[in-house]
Amino acid sequence: MLPKLPAQVILGSRVDATSYADACDRIQAWAEARNSCYIVAANVHVVMTAYWQRQYQKIINQAALVTPDGMPLVWALRSLGIKDQTRVYGPDLMLAWCDRAAQLKIPIYLYGGTESMLEKLQHNLTQQFPGLAIAGSYAPPFRALTPEEEKSDVQRIHESGATVVFVGLGCPKQEEWMARQQSKVAAVMIGVGAAFSFHSGEVAQAPRWMMKVGLEWLYRFAQEPGRLWQRYCINNPAFVILSGWQLLRHWLQLK
Repeated sequence: MLPKLPAQVILGSRVDATSYADACDRIQAWAEARNSCYIVAANVHVVMTAYWQRQYQKIINQAALVTPDGMPLVWALRSLGIKDQTRVYGPDLMLAWCDRAAQLKIPIYLYGGTESMLEKLQHNLTQQFPGLAIAGSYAPPFRALTPEEEKSDVQRIHESGATVVFVGLGCPKQEEWMARQQSKVAAVMIGVGAAFSFHSGEVAQAPRWMMKVGLEWLYRFAQEPGRLWQRYCINNPAFVILSGWQLLRHWLQLK
């Protein structure tokens, strides 16, 4: 039985005090038991989407594990009493698990992206992690799926034998998809957002120094301003104000 993790609620969303090693231990235990569950890598965009959409917030809070994917959430956890919290970034968690899966021969499945992206992604992952078993992959159409299509996708995953499924559909689509498939997919589902784009080589990641100081958003915004302006120009300032108010109330209660 895995111990329950310390956690804090940030603007209504639970975020767990985990690490790469702890997250991989939990994925391994759940995968070996064929548990049907899902993991959310939460950043500011996830938390703010959940803040505006309470049904989505329920999905986040029902996840088996919610990792602090963004530095603002790491800083919030530290300010709320989890002093040694580090970032557990979705794309890096994907690599950490692939490393372990290659050693343990635990098959994975890739769901999301495009066919060309998946081809590049599979090539890069198997080059980086010799022995990694990629049981299958599928790029669903960029539209709402019919119930029949979802059922077919679930059957495809089931037949592959994979016990860990990486889901790269983006927020909030990937979390909503994982929640709908819980109890249907006998595997651990991990929402990793842009990891497919990064690890396939189609999109460049921010330099590590920008990630450390919380400026990854600026790098990504400069790459795709038309797509990301609302996420960063509205959600980020709103998060600073609302989380600042939450932290102020927390500190006042401690006095």
